[in-house]
Amino acid sequence: MGDREISAMPHRTPPPPPPPSPPPSPPPAPDDLQQCRRCDLWRQATQAVGGAGPAHAPMMVVGEQPGDQEDLAGLPFVGPAGHLLDALFAEAGVDRAGVYVTNAVKHFKWEPRGKRRLHKTPAQQEIDACRYWLDGELARVRPRVVVALGSTALKAVTGNPHATLRQAMGQPQRHQGRWIVAVYHPSFVLRVPGAQAKQDARAQLVAGLREAVRLLRAPDAGV
Repeated sequence: MGDREISAMPHRTPPPPPPPSPPPSPPPAPDDLQQCRRCDLWRQATQAVGGAGPAHAPMMVVGEQPGDQEDLAGLPFVGPAGHLLDALFAEAGVDRAGVYVTNAVKHFKWEPRGKRRLHKTPAQQEIDACRYWLDGELARVRPRVVVALGSTALKAVTGNPHATLRQAMGQPQRHQGRWIVAVYHPSFVLRVPGAQAKQDARAQLVAGLREAVRLLRAPDAGV
């Protein structure tokens, strides 16, 4: 091909670069929680119960699920276990006003027993379905220390369905840049039989909360 033919060829403009990737979706807003249909627990519950506390609390406490009174009130930890938790916070030196409290599962799972609604432990698939909401709370609040109340909460905050409270208690672990402290759920303290067993469970829970405070004050507690 001659020079004349080359110069006669039309100039081709290079294609424009691809558009930038859209920003990641923001964490779910609390109002969206009432529309959640990720599992079937909403069918029996009065409402979904989200977390409560400072927007950027340094400590987050995660329970299992709302109880009967929480389901009716729409607020976490307002029943007997919540009242005990408040007392344990005070005993451990935790500033309750500075803590964000929530649950791994946002709808109350229960079974009828006469006129009462009794708690049922969430299945793993229900825990997994609600991880969407818990992950959103962790992303928004960005706590430096997370206290997992019971095995359901521990499985949710670590993403490990095989995590056990027996192995994790007394052994704080780093996960995604934050400390995870596993303790008994206060409802366990309320229902465990025997005065000595109840006293021991309470003491272990308080010790775990004190450890969470210590980690929060440590220089490497940042996310």
